[in-house]
Amino acid sequence: MKPYRIPQLIKKYVEYDMIQKHTELPPFPDARVQLLYIFLNQGTNRMNVNSELFSLVTSLVQMGIDTHETIDTQKDKPGEGFMRSRQLKVLAGDYFSSRFYQLLAQKGQIEAVTRLSQAICDVNVLKMNLYGKMKSLLLSAEEYLRQTVQLNMQLFLSFTPLFEESLRDLWNALLRGVSECETLGREMQRSGDDWYLHSYSYWHILEVASEEDQQMLKESIIDIKDWKKLMLKYKAGEHMAEKLRQALESVQSILKNIKGDSRLREIGIILEPFQHQLHTSGSAVGEG
Repeated sequence: MKPYRIPQLIKKYVEYDMIQKHTELPPFPDARVQLLYIFLNQGTNRMNVNSELFSLVTSLVQMGIDTHETIDTQKDKPGEGFMRSRQLKVLAGDYFSSRFYQLLAQKGQIEAVTRLSQAICDVNVLKMNLYGKMKSLLLSAEEYLRQTVQLNMQLFLSFTPLFEESLRDLWNALLRGVSECETLGREMQRSGDDWYLHSYSYWHILEVASEEDQQMLKESIIDIKDWKKLMLKYKAGEHMAEKLRQALESVQSILKNIKGDSRLREIGIILEPFQHQLHTSGSAVGEG
C-alpha cells in the first residue's frame, strides 16, 4: 500500500492566499479519510488503483460541506472583513465541491460521481431534519451527537457496497466509532469560541442547567464570557472529555479483535490525535 498522503495532496486545492488571509477553513477530516484510504486498499479489487483519488475527492466534498457549515448568516454583523470572510467561505465551499466532479470525470469515474452526488443529497436531507429539531429546541444532547455523527459518516458510507462483504461490518463499526471521536474532538474545540450556539455543550447544558440559565440559553442572550462561565459551572468540558474517552475505548475494543490482521494495523495511528487531545484536556482541567 502506498503511503497515506491525502493531507499533502489536498493542499493544492485549499491553500490559497486569499482564503488564508481573510477567513479560516474547518479542520481537515483526517481520521475518516485515513480510515477510508486503508479500507480502499484492502483486497484485490479495482479500488486499490483509485484509493488515493477516491480518498482525495471525498475529502474535498467533506471540506466543501464543512466550509458551508461555518458560514455565519447573521445580518447584523458589521464590517468589510466579516463580509469578505463570509463570501470567501461560500465560494471556497462551492469550489471544493466542484473539484471532486472534475477530478473524477477526468479519470472516467462516473460511477463514483453518482455515488458521491447521492451521498451529498442524503447529507442535505439529514441536515434539514437536524436543523428543524434544533430550531424547535426539540433535541437532546445525545440525539444531537448521534445525528451529527451520522452526518459525518454519510459521504464515507457511500463506499460500503464496494468493499468485500467480509469487511463491511467492520468498516461500518469503525467508521461510526472514528466519526464519533472526530465529532467529539471538534465539539470540544468549538465549545469555547463564538460558535458555541447549538453545539453539543449547548444541548448538554440546556438539559442540566437551572431554569434561569436555560432561559438565557433559549433566548441567546449570553455573550462568550458568560458562556464560558456556564461551561465551568456545569462541567461541560469534563463531560465531553468523558464522552470522547468512551468513544476511544469503543474503537480500541474493536481493534483488539483484529489485532492479528496485519492489513489493518495502521488503523491504530488514526486514534493518536484524540488520545493527545484527551491528555491535554485533562491537563487543562487539572490546572483549572
